[in-house]
Amino acid sequence: MKKVFGKPESLKDAIFHYCAGCGHSITHRLIAEVIDEMGIRDIAIGIPPAGCAVLAYNYFDIDMLEAPHGRGCAVATGMKRTLPDKLIFSYQGDGDLAAIGTAETFHAANRGENITVIFINNAVYGMTGGQMAPTTLLGQASTTSPPGRNAILDGYPVRMSEILALLEGTKYIERCAVNTPANIIRTRRAIKKAFQYQMDDVGFTMVEVLSQCPTNWKMTPIDACKWIDEVMALSFPPGVIKDIKGKG
Repeated sequence: MKKVFGKPESLKDAIFHYCAGCGHSITHRLIAEVIDEMGIRDIAIGIPPAGCAVLAYNYFDIDMLEAPHGRGCAVATGMKRTLPDKLIFSYQGDGDLAAIGTAETFHAANRGENITVIFINNAVYGMTGGQMAPTTLLGQASTTSPPGRNAILDGYPVRMSEILALLEGTKYIERCAVNTPANIIRTRRAIKKAFQYQMDDVGFTMVEVLSQCPTNWKMTPIDACKWIDEVMALSFPPGVIKDIKGKG
């Protein structure tokens, strides 16, 4: 283990393309810091999605393998079974994981695959223009639900962490956020725990990250950070959802 100061070694010098105030860049840094601190840069393999983070391989200075849309857990499963001594993590948005990738995610979790999922929940389809996602809140406006999400027409927000926690194959699931310094510290701690559980061959782990999306939410970065605490967290409460080694 080593302390991380300045830019993490596991991040390249490339400038992030993300919008001002987006939570992706914060989460990228946290992952890189944890990889450096744990000394696992040579064995870490990241699997980016289709979505805003599709170019994550431009930023992480580790081995990366692009997955087709929604197939992050399927690719991660193949990688981990082939290379069991590697640290394998997928990095997926809500549309990628909870819509087109629902089956792959659910069954990888149910099988207890020894992989880690970093699940970015910003309640919209970010890259394609802010359409309604499985996680869009009731009443939340999007480009495909201008009056706001309606339960009768559109169903309810999907709480993937709670759903996957019911499966026997899942071992650690925590929901965090990156909108305040305190939440960022908690998210970093959760990522490290998930990675350590994988290194200990515990099984399937996931960290859900509530991530601000000022551009598609039509808010300032400051208001977007407040909205997570004041609105989004009411539907998606942060905390440990399941931890077989502890409480939850």
